[in-house]
Amino acid sequence: MIRFSNKPYCRGWFSGVVALQTLALFSMLSGWMVFGQTASERTETNAYDSVVLGGWVFDTKEGRFRRNEGIGIVGGRFEALDVGSTKDRITRNQSVVAVPEDRITQLNDSQYILPGLVDCHAHYNVKLFKRRCEEYRVMPVVYLANGTTVTFSCGEFDPESMESLRKRIEAGEQIGPKLINSGPYFGRARPGWRRDKEESEIRAEVDHWAARGVGGFKAKQIAPRELAILIDQAHQHGLTVTGHLDSGFRDSVNPSDAIELGIDRVEHFLGGDAMPSTKPAYDSLGGITADMPEYRSIVRKFIERGTVFDATLTAYGYFGYEGEEFGYWFDERSLFTPYVQADVKGREKDKANEQFVTIYHAKIATIAAFHEAGGTITLGTDHVSNGNHLPGFGAHRELDAFVRAGIPAADAIRIGTINGARALRIDRDYGSIEKGKVADFFVVEGDPIANIRNTRNVRFVSTAGRVHRSAELLQSVVGQLGPRSEADQDEW
Repeated sequence: MIRFSNKPYCRGWFSGVVALQTLALFSMLSGWMVFGQTASERTETNAYDSVVLGGWVFDTKEGRFRRNEGIGIVGGRFEALDVGSTKDRITRNQSVVAVPEDRITQLNDSQYILPGLVDCHAHYNVKLFKRRCEEYRVMPVVYLANGTTVTFSCGEFDPESMESLRKRIEAGEQIGPKLINSGPYFGRARPGWRRDKEESEIRAEVDHWAARGVGGFKAKQIAPRELAILIDQAHQHGLTVTGHLDSGFRDSVNPSDAIELGIDRVEHFLGGDAMPSTKPAYDSLGGITADMPEYRSIVRKFIERGTVFDATLTAYGYFGYEGEEFGYWFDERSLFTPYVQADVKGREKDKANEQFVTIYHAKIATIAAFHEAGGTITLGTDHVSNGNHLPGFGAHRELDAFVRAGIPAADAIRIGTINGARALRIDRDYGSIEKGKVADFFVVEGDPIANIRNTRNVRFVSTAGRVHRSAELLQSVVGQLGPRSEADQDEW
C-alpha cells in the first residue's frame, strides 16, 4: 500500500509510480525484464532465475575485466559465476540444466559488466525555484538508469517522506536503487535546530531515527559538543556518522578534530592545519597543495585512523566551470517538465562562483596523492539540480574526475563500488560481483578501463536480479520532473 506524507512537499509522484509499475509488468511480459520466475518454474527446470552470458565482468579483487563465464542468479543473488558461456550448455552443480530463452541475457564482446555503483552522498531533492524540495518520482529512476544501485540519502529535508520512499522501493511498489536513509541533518543545516539542545535530547533523536531504520547519520554545521554526542550514540547502534565540516572557525568542527572524536567519514575536504580556524574552510581550500606538510599530515591521520574520505570532487564544478566533464551525453534537461525547461531557458546565466571553481581544481590536483598514500575514498555526487544537470548522471562525472586527477580507472571503479559498500557497512551483500551477494550490476558498451567515460554508456541495470533497460527507464520519466504550470510552482 502506498502511503502519502501529509507534509506539503513535492506532489505528483503517485501517477509516476503507477506508470513505472505498469512499465515493469509490460516489460516482463514482453521479455526484456528477464528475472523473477516462480519457485515451481525453477524446480521444474532445475535452472536459474536468470543467466547472463557473454561480455566481460569486472573482477574487484584483481582490478580488471575478465571474460564472463556465465553468471547464474537465484533469489536475487549471484548463485554462480561460471555456469557456461553458451546457451546450449549451462551448468548448475556440475549438471547441465535447461534455461528458458527469456531468462537469458546474451551480451557481446563489446559489453562490460560492473558492480552497481554506490553513491555515498546522494540527494533526492532539487532547487528549481524558491527552495530545496525532495522529489520521489523521477530521481530514483534516474539514479537506477545510470547504474547506481545503492544510494545513501546524505541529509534529508523531509525524512518521513524519504523513509516512505525507501519502504516503497523495498516492497517493490516503486522502481529505484536500494535507499539507505540518513534521517534529518544533525546541526544548523536542519531548519529549527537549536544550539541549546540538551545531551539527552540529541541522544533521544539518534535513538528515534535508529529505530525507524536509518542506515547512518549526517552532520552539517554542527558544534564540537553536538558532534561528540552524535558519534557516541550512533556507534551504540552500530551506525556510521559522516560530516560536512569546516575549519573550526566560530565553533565549527575541523575534520582533524572530528577524526579524534571517531567520525567514520568526512566529506568534501580533509581539513587539518591546512585549514586554520581563523577563517572559514572555503577561504583556505583553494590554496592547498599535495606537497604541503600540513596536507601530508592530515592524510596520514586519515589513514592511521581508518577514516573514509567522501571526495565529492565534481560537486563544486557545477557552479560555473565549463570543462568537458560537465557536458551532456544524454539531454538531462528533457526529464524536466516543459514549464521548468522554459523557465531555465528564460533565466540569465548564473555568474560562475570563482571560489568554487578554484576549489574544484584544487581538489582535482590533490586527490591522487591521498589515494597513492593509501587513503580510502568513496564516490559521492552531492549535487542539487537547478533544472540542468541531475545527480543520477553525476556518478559518471565523478568517475571521470577521479581518472582526470590521476587515479587509475580500475581504482576509480572500486572507489565507486566496493569502497562505498564498505563505508556503509553493507559490503557483505553489495559492492562487487561475487557468489552470494545481491545481484546488483550494470552493463555498459565499451571498456571502462580503456576509457572511463564508457561507464556512461549504460545498456542494462540489475537491482536484486531484476534487469531493466536503461533507455526504457529514462524514457518513462521524460518531461516529468517539476511543476507543470505556474499554479503548481508554490509546491516547489
